[in-house]
Amino acid sequence: MKRSDIQHMPQFFDRYILLVDDIDIIDGLEATAHLYHTPEIKEKLEALGDQVYAPGKWTAKDIIQHLIDNERIMSYRAMRFARNDKTSLPGYDEELFGANTTANQRTLDDLLDEFSVVRQSTIALFKSFSDEMFHRSGVSFNQQISPLALGFVLIGHPIHHLRVLQERYFPLI
Repeated sequence: MKRSDIQHMPQFFDRYILLVDDIDIIDGLEATAHLYHTPEIKEKLEALGDQVYAPGKWTAKDIIQHLIDNERIMSYRAMRFARNDKTSLPGYDEELFGANTTANQRTLDDLLDEFSVVRQSTIALFKSFSDEMFHRSGVSFNQQISPLALGFVLIGHPIHHLRVLQERYFPLI
């Protein structure tokens, strides 16, 4: 299944989906599994330490933790909808989640390892979906969305945050 197979483009989430080329969903999930693991990116993330580009913004470790949390939530939503659950699912308060982690007490390697493990679980889940399951839909965050669209959110979301890091954080070092 490719991005062009999404039958309904959800508002709000389109900003992540549209960052992804028209590629196979599993290929995209696998390609972005180690986006933050390259030596150049890891070196810059380590160099940043606890620096933020403005007061009240997240550290690089907070961003990685956010990616992990979001991965779990979006995968759960995709599973519910793929299984034909029509229960409307709520959004989540990313600021509340971010304020209640231990990300900055962990090592960068530990966070990146956790993201890799969670992403591998996501890949296994999405490999289990049939075409029919990818096209089912449900309501989440007051938006109609399919498991296919959620998968492309999961591909685009780390890309979005890497761009934020490159544009706003990396110039600090």
